[in-house]
Amino acid sequence: MNRPFYTFLMKYRAPIEVDDVTRLANLAFRDPLFPKHSSDFEEISSYLETHAPFYFNLTLFDEIWEKYLEN
Repeated sequence: MNRPFYTFLMKYRAPIEVDDVTRLANLAFRDPLFPKHSSDFEEISSYLETHAPFYFNLTLFDEIWEKYLEN
């Protein structure tokens, strides 16, 4: 996978959060430390679990990651 997860996520960014993907996209956009150039599941998952300044359900992240891999 060459395209960073962040790039995938940004196509879901929106002013009104309609679902979990939109919520994560908005949170990642506002987080200057989000690993924007990564396409590594472990790196991003670990960041969300231990360093992110926001809470995001990791089960939902797993589902969004699957969507990322399908694209």
